[in-house]
Amino acid sequence: MSLDQLYQQIILDHSKARHGSGLSVTAAPADAATGQSHQLNPVCGDEVTLRLAVQDGKVAQVAWDGAGCSISMASASVLSELAPGLTVAELHQVIESFREVLRSRGKVQADPELLGDAAAFEGVARYAARVKCAMISWVAAEDALNQAA
Repeated sequence: MSLDQLYQQIILDHSKARHGSGLSVTAAPADAATGQSHQLNPVCGDEVTLRLAVQDGKVAQVAWDGAGCSISMASASVLSELAPGLTVAELHQVIESFREVLRSRGKVQADPELLGDAAAFEGVARYAARVKCAMISWVAAEDALNQAA
């Protein structure tokens, strides 16, 4: 299996089994600071509402709900698995790295050690119309993180 095929499989798997999806059933720890952000891509209709909880300087929980293409839903799923346990600063760094890769139009390679499964979205950078699809949940996470921190 080539690296491209592996990355495609990660995106397909996450678009089907949406990790962290479901705002109605998730309650943040009582002493956690929370933030919530709703983002909409009016061009394609992708929509994500993401809630993030920070406790003791670390991301305690990420939950989201949304509708959209497989790239946007898989990206939210990957983010919800990656973020818990990171410090606020680490998550900001991961978001910035993800943004840099996606906006590079294929010129910046993803660091799998930093981005984990999110490195699978590296190929999306070559398709300008799809960058917003992959970024929508990350923009929501950045906004929610700023509210909670």
